[in-house]
Amino acid sequence: MKTVMGLDDPATVGEVIQMALSDHVSFDQIRAAHGLSADEVKALMRRELAPGSYRAWRRRVRRFSDRRASYK
Repeated sequence: MKTVMGLDDPATVGEVIQMALSDHVSFDQIRAAHGLSADEVKALMRRELAPGSYRAWRRRVRRFSDRRASYK
């Protein structure tokens, strides 16, 4: 497994991906748990997800953030 922004443990990368995909976990919570900024999470997701999956995730994050001030 490739190293992504200092994350060399595949389990940790998987945990960050799960957190980012969850509608109940904010970027602030990911930063608190793993020290990654929103931009670093987006870069990790772009590298690890299939292109279509990444685009769908970004659309969902943008759509929810437009509706709720406290989303990701």
